[in-house]
Amino acid sequence: MTEGFFPAFFNSFFIAFGVMIGGTLIGGLASFITGEPLLTEISKIARGLRIWAIIAAIGGTFDTVYSFERGFLQGETIVLFKQFLLILSAMGGAKSAALIISWITQENVL
Repeated sequence: MTEGFFPAFFNSFFIAFGVMIGGTLIGGLASFITGEPLLTEISKIARGLRIWAIIAAIGGTFDTVYSFERGFLQGETIVLFKQFLLILSAMGGAKSAALIISWITQENVL
């Protein structure tokens, strides 16, 4: 059974947000244990994790590519538009988390 658009839209945002926040906190814990500078490492991890948070939120790349293919080749523009909005939602979640991380670390993550 497929998920409706609005639940998928909100899930996409919060999955990307959670991957960013959770990944940087766990990575920061690892850097603290190894003796690295905590806040600097958290900001480095956040920069590298952003694209992976977006990919995790949209469910991988193959579903997205298939949806774009259906939108272009079969003329289903609404599917194309919905997929674009899901990607935009995931980018918003990752950007929101990066903004919070930059507020905490006082470093430029954006």
